[in-house]
Amino acid sequence: MNRTVSVGQAPDYDQIVRVVQLYVDGFQGGSEKLREAFHEDAWIFAIDAQGALGKGLVSDRFERWATSHRPVKGRFIAVTQAGDIASVLLGFDNTEDLSDSWVDVIALMKSEGVWKITNKTAAHSSRAAWAKP
Repeated sequence: MNRTVSVGQAPDYDQIVRVVQLYVDGFQGGSEKLREAFHEDAWIFAIDAQGALGKGLVSDRFERWATSHRPVKGRFIAVTQAGDIASVLLGFDNTEDLSDSWVDVIALMKSEGVWKITNKTAAHSSRAAWAKP
C-alpha cells in the first residue's frame, strides 16, 4: 500500500534554519559556530566530483573549514520536520566559483530543546542533478 503524506511548513522551521545557517557561517572563520551547529559525534559522508567517497567525524574538519574563508551561501531547498527530527536539503554554493559548490542532506535532532546536526551527506554539485546551483 502506497500512501502519500502532505507535509506543511516545519513547526520549528526558524530554529532549524538558524542551526544550519550556523554551519554555513562557520566557513567565514567561525569554528565556534560549527561547534554550536553540530552534535559532537556528527558524521559526514561526501561524494566529490570524481565520485570518491569521503567520510568521518565532522568535528575533525572544523578547523580546516573555519580557516578556509570560502565565500559560501546556503540555499535552503527543503526543510522537513517530524517531531524531534528534521532534514534540510541545502545548496551549499560557493559564490565566487560555482564549480566548488555542493548539495547537502542535513539530518538534525532536537534533544533537551536544542537542535543539532547529527549527519551531513553531501554530493559535489556536478553530481546533484536538478539541485545544483
